[in-house]
Amino acid sequence: MSSARVIVVGGGISGLAAAWELSQRLPGAHIRVLDASDRPGGKLRLASIAGQRIDVGAESMLARRPEAVGLVEEIGAADLLTHPATTAANVWSRGRLHPLPKGTLMGVPGVVETARGLLTDDEVDRAAHEEPWTGGPLEDDVAVGDYVGARLGSAVVDRLVEPLLGGVYAGHARRLSLQACVPGLFEVARSGGSLTAAARAAAAAGAANPAPVFAGVVGGMGRFAELLVDALRARGVEVCSGVIARELRRRSGRGWTMVTGPRPAPESIDADAVVLAVPATPTSRLLGEHAPEAAEELAGIEYASMAIVTLAVAREGLGELPGSGFLVPPVDGRGIKASTFSSAKWPWVDQLSDEAFFVRASVGRADEEADLQRPDEELVRLAAREVSEALGRTLPPVLDAQVQRWGGGLPQYAVGHRARVARVRASVADLPGLEVAGAAYDGVGIPACIASGRTAAEAVATHLTGAGEEG
Repeated sequence: MSSARVIVVGGGISGLAAAWELSQRLPGAHIRVLDASDRPGGKLRLASIAGQRIDVGAESMLARRPEAVGLVEEIGAADLLTHPATTAANVWSRGRLHPLPKGTLMGVPGVVETARGLLTDDEVDRAAHEEPWTGGPLEDDVAVGDYVGARLGSAVVDRLVEPLLGGVYAGHARRLSLQACVPGLFEVARSGGSLTAAARAAAAAGAANPAPVFAGVVGGMGRFAELLVDALRARGVEVCSGVIARELRRRSGRGWTMVTGPRPAPESIDADAVVLAVPATPTSRLLGEHAPEAAEELAGIEYASMAIVTLAVAREGLGELPGSGFLVPPVDGRGIKASTFSSAKWPWVDQLSDEAFFVRASVGRADEEADLQRPDEELVRLAAREVSEALGRTLPPVLDAQVQRWGGGLPQYAVGHRARVARVRASVADLPGLEVAGAAYDGVGIPACIASGRTAAEAVATHLTGAGEEG
C-alpha cells in the first residue's frame, strides 16, 4: 500500500503520534496531517517570555509509561531528555503551605498521620478509621469523591484528592469517574480492600523503582512537538496548519473524502483512511452522518477551560522557594488552582536567565469559567498576588508575563466514561478505514495520548494492508 492516502485530522500530540506510526508502517504512503490551529503541537506549545522560549502548555510527561520517552528517543532526541530537579510539592490550604504527604495515591494517603496539619485532628481520626463502602465491594463506576469521601471522610477529598485531580483534569472529584481517572483505586474498590493500604503498596512499588517518575525535554515539551514535526516532514509527511476539517464524506467506492477550507471555496481531499485525532465535539460533528451512536456519545463529553499564567519575576529578592510548587484545593476559594516554580523545577529553565525567575499558575476548573472572563492583565495580577500570599511575602517585580488560554482544553471523564468509550469504539468499528484517537478516550496525559494515536494508526495500517491483499 505504498500509494495509500491517509488523512490525520488534528495536529496535537495524538495526531502527530498517529502520523509517525503511519509513516513507519506504510512507507511511501501519502500522509497528511490537517491541523486547525496556527501551529502543530496542540497543548505542547512554546511562547517567548522575557526573551526566552518556555512552555505555556504541558511542561512534563510521565516517564514510567514508555510511550512519550520512547517517542522522544525514536526521533533522535534522547540527549534532550531531562528530569525535574525537585518534585517536592505543597498544598496551599487553610492559610499556609503544607508539604504534600508522601506516599499518596491520587491524594489518598498511605499513612494518614502524615496529613496532620493539612487535615485537622478530627479529620485525621476520621480518615484513620476507614469505613467500608455501603453494599460491599464496588460493582459499578462511581465518582472518585463520592467513594473516597464515604470511606475516608470528605476532608481527604476536599484537601487532597480535589487538588490532585484538579491538576490533571481541571475537574471536580465528585463528578469524575473512579474507574477512568484512578483505575488503581477502582480495582481496590472492586475487591473491597483498604484504600490506605493500596496507597502504601503503590508507594512501596514506586520506591523500589529507581526510574524517575517524570521527564521533560530541554527546551520544553513544545520543542518536542517541533522536533516531531520536523521528523515527520523529513519522512515526507505533509503537516498543514490553519486547515479546518469541515465535513467527512463516504466515497462511493472505498475510502473517504474530507472537505476543508472556507465555506465559499471548499476543498475536497480524498483518502483511503482517516484518523480523527481531535476533541470529542469536532469528532462528533464529523461522525454525525456515518456513526450517529458514536456522535451522540461524544457530544456528551464535557470539557473544562483553563489558562496558564507565566510570570518572569526578578531573581533579586526572591529568596528560597519551597519545592517545585503547590496545589490549591477548591474549598479554599482561591483564584488559582496550582503554581509551579519552573526555574526551581527544571534545570534548563533555571539556566535561561540570570535576571528572570519563571513561575507559572493555572486558572480555571470545569464549570468555573468566571475567572477566565477577566482580561490578561487581571489574570497576571491575580497570579502574582496569590502566589505571593501562598509564600507569605510579595514576589519581586514582574518583568514580563504571558497568558495562554486553553478553551475547552481538558475532557471530563464523568462516571461511566469507560463504558461510553466502549460504545463509541463499537460504533466506529462499523466504519472501515476510520479510527479515533486523543485525550477524550483513554487518558489525558502525553503518554496516553501518544498511545492512543499510535494504536489508531496501527489499526488503519492493518486495514489498508489487509484491503490491499484482498484486492
